[in-house]
Amino acid sequence: MNVLIVEDEGFIALELERITTETGHRALGPASTIEQALAFAPRADVALVDVGLADGTSGMQLARRLIDRFGISVIFVTGAPQLVSQGFDGAFAVVGKPFTDERITAALADAENWRRGHPARATAL
Repeated sequence: MNVLIVEDEGFIALELERITTETGHRALGPASTIEQALAFAPRADVALVDVGLADGTSGMQLARRLIDRFGISVIFVTGAPQLVSQGFDGAFAVVGKPFTDERITAALADAENWRRGHPARATAL
């Protein structure tokens, strides 16, 4: 599965990339702006998206574009999970920071299963 990483903090982006590749997925990015993320989007199946990006854009605005334009499953990875509206339409899961390898791995596995047609969806981890 191709996983787009949208995170503007370098260390966190590297951790997400490490977890993604160690679980057998291909990491795309990292992207730190909407423009960079949209450039990778046509090849992505799932996106790990930070809610607040340093360039002042909202990860939720980006998520809406990724979902609507590309049908990408979005997993929010954020230090402020309360900012993600309950049941944000189209978002697959919310993983709070600090995260563990296990939480990211579980969210990716759930997203992969869902993409394969299994109905179970994660809502929060």
